[in-house]
Amino acid sequence: MSTAAYPIEVEFPDISAHEHSSSGIAYVHTFDSGVPGAHVMINALTHGNEVCGAIVVDELLRRGLRPRRGRLTLAFANVAAYRSFDSARPDAARFVDQDFNRVWTAAVLDDTSRTSSELARARQMRPVLDSVDALLDLHSMHEKSAPLIVSGPLQKGIDLAVQLGTPATVICDEGHPEGRRMRDYEGFGDPDSPKNALLIECGQHWEQSAVAVARDTTARFLLLAGVVDETDLPAGWIAPLPASQHVVRVTQPVVAESMDFRFAAPYTGLEILPQAGAVIGWSNGEPVLTPYDNCMLVMPSLRQLRPGVTVVRLGKVEQTIATGQ
Repeated sequence: MSTAAYPIEVEFPDISAHEHSSSGIAYVHTFDSGVPGAHVMINALTHGNEVCGAIVVDELLRRGLRPRRGRLTLAFANVAAYRSFDSARPDAARFVDQDFNRVWTAAVLDDTSRTSSELARARQMRPVLDSVDALLDLHSMHEKSAPLIVSGPLQKGIDLAVQLGTPATVICDEGHPEGRRMRDYEGFGDPDSPKNALLIECGQHWEQSAVAVARDTTARFLLLAGVVDETDLPAGWIAPLPASQHVVRVTQPVVAESMDFRFAAPYTGLEILPQAGAVIGWSNGEPVLTPYDNCMLVMPSLRQLRPGVTVVRLGKVEQTIATGQ
């Protein structure tokens, strides 16, 4: 797999105008309609080099979007990593000290003996997350792949992804051995809680089409949650739905044991290998094999390779659902 950088097709917005907010938390803006309804959050920059979400949140704040019902939070998360972006080393801005999307357990956040730039920021944002009913976390991918939804392992997440209707691939998984994601935090990952969350992988980090996916899914999520009306949203954001959605269950992650890992082909994501036992790569010189027929490779990449990192997830298509179009 090549590790050459992809071209940067988008402008990185200057978000400094959004630093100060009435919430008292830098770069986190909460607006209350005064009318009963859900608290909905659109989050960008969980990773500092994933710019499509920042473009969308910046546009909504500059437009002055306000909820008609409930509350709306528009947030930029790992701003410190975003500020460090260097086009000569674009993958380095994913985080400062540790992955912001691996710290979201109460025990980790409560453990004040553990410190990092990302933990400090997560602790700042935590009170807002604790009050959110529906979270949309906007991400992008290392490699150029079709967009997908990460619904988490629970049926409520799958149901919400199907209600949203796009992107066409819904990934159900348990997360990463390194730590818990924001979309799985507390009530979002509790089957008995009404809280729910989706993570959208909009496309490759810096491709223009990822911005279109982020706009479409954000608009649809806000409408589905009922906090705004369609006339409140920028024209042209909502795109046609795909003909169907494929629900894919991740059965296992492939985790790098060392820096000695390589793939057998230049995979970028959503490839399906028809035969069980196919070699997809080598870890410490040992072959990594597909465990079953029609095994899907989910988000393969070596751009953040280090021991303990998930380099690919293995999944199988469980269900295909027509969207009604």
